[in-house]
Amino acid sequence: MLWTILLVPAFLAIAFLVVAALQPADFRYERHLAIATPASVPFGWVNDLHRFQKWSPWARIDPAVKNTFTGPAAGVGAALAWDGNSKVGAGSMTITESRPSDLVRLRLDFLRPFRATHTAEFTFRAEGTQTLVSWSMTGRNNIPAKAFGLFVNLDRMVGRDFEKGLASLKALAESRPDN
Repeated sequence: MLWTILLVPAFLAIAFLVVAALQPADFRYERHLAIATPASVPFGWVNDLHRFQKWSPWARIDPAVKNTFTGPAAGVGAALAWDGNSKVGAGSMTITESRPSDLVRLRLDFLRPFRATHTAEFTFRAEGTQTLVSWSMTGRNNIPAKAFGLFVNLDRMVGRDFEKGLASLKALAESRPDN
């Protein structure tokens, strides 16, 4: 009887770890939104990390976050390190590729609440008088992230933030197309 009481939780823990380990390692979360401006306008809001903070969904979560900007004002090499509350965490992002009105690629290094390195991309595609802006994040999940994903729909969670950010970007770009 004692062995059964001890073995059942151990078996369940092992089974859980096996199920988590079998989850896909690679992920991609992506959202799109049409903005009624030329591609150069939303590109400018994304390519400059100082301006990025004006529409980022995470900037509103912790108004007291400590941001440190390094490198050029915009484009390749521009970097932002942040240190905020438990919802925002700490980390940095660096623009690794920038093609005017086409692409901004960033390296994301998360330090807190978990350590991870991912890639974010913004693409801008003209569609008539509008620009289709796509925001994606790709990376690899470790075992703890795979286990967390068994309980939380990460695509929905991250996607919700992307949708809020894109809506803010749209509002700024369409109301201030000359900025």
